[in-house]
Amino acid sequence: MKGGAAGGGYAQVVPMEQINLHFTGDFHAITSAHNLLSALIDNHIYWGNKLNIDVRRIVWRRVMDMNDRSLRSIIVDLGGVANGYPRQDSFDITVASELMAIFCLATDLKDLENRIGNITIGYTRDKQAICAKDLNAQGPMTVLLKEAIRPNVTQTLENNPAIIHGGPFANIAHGCNSVIATKAGLKLADYVVTEAGFGADLGAEKFLDIKCRKSNLKPDCVVIVATIRALKNAWRCC
Repeated sequence: MKGGAAGGGYAQVVPMEQINLHFTGDFHAITSAHNLLSALIDNHIYWGNKLNIDVRRIVWRRVMDMNDRSLRSIIVDLGGVANGYPRQDSFDITVASELMAIFCLATDLKDLENRIGNITIGYTRDKQAICAKDLNAQGPMTVLLKEAIRPNVTQTLENNPAIIHGGPFANIAHGCNSVIATKAGLKLADYVVTEAGFGADLGAEKFLDIKCRKSNLKPDCVVIVATIRALKNAWRCC
């Protein structure tokens, strides 16, 4: 589920309660694809570890769409020989997943598959990087996302179309909706307004420096939403 921010006034998107909960299941699909890679890593280690993965240097953490403090640091594969090799692991929230960021920068399914294949999942004992494609994980993960990659069209209370698709955090990723959604909007409307998460010094800069450069988008203008209090504080800092 997402936060309660769904626009204000007549710009509010509806149905808000569905959007804030499971909506079309995109986050669930990303969670499943992400954790599939986690399962493949542990399965590879269990069946001989041909890639020589160093269990102390696995950087691919599991995810779930819930803030659960008790799962931030855990031990997995307990229960004896039949269940694998015990190791430390942890959970992130789904929107903090690297897969979410990749999902929102991909231009199509093929591009998504290539980007997934280049994910670094850990390192060998010789400190050599191991990627998802070394486990042949990119195909199955992409299949799980084949429906999620399609943008979701909603509307505002004023009956204007609104596309909601993806949601990477701006403090650890680029904080923008998917490239596919933005380009779809540009094909369907005369004007497209897109939001970059967090402040202008975070999401907006990443929108311009990462999303626009990667997708060849060229904004015509920038709208900064600021309170009088924020402007006064900014003035004092100058």
